Amino acid sequence: MKAIIGVQSLDGFFQEGKDFTRRLDAGEKMHEGDFQLSFSTPAQLVAELSPKRMELLRVLKNAGPLSIRALAKMMGRNYSNVHADVRRLIEHGLIEKDAGDHILVPWDDIVVRMDASLMRLAA
Repeated sequence: MKAIIGVQSLDGFFQEGKDFTRRLDAGEKMHEGDFQLSFSTPAQLVAELSPKRMELLRVLKNAGPLSIRALAKMMGRNYSNVHADVRRLIEHGLIEKDAGDHILVPWDDIVVRMDASLMRLAA
């Protein structure tokens, strides 16, 4: 499974919910899908998934389960900053803790999508 991260308007979110409910009501068999994480604006996405947090995801995915201390050392970052980033990424469902209290990225792939129609470019 993969994590799909993107920007979606509130209207789009509600429309997806209506479509899903309609398919369920019609008796359509639903399969386990990918994890989806949506933000309301590109700015919110970038604020929550900063370059440091995206790098943390990449390093952790490649390294496998680690303690936060080991991850901070591997990345050459301050433990408290890595801990704060890990906590936030856990809240977003992009990182999990295993039984041994190690953190890991449970996704085979992480995809970030941004709809150009939602982005406002300065002239």
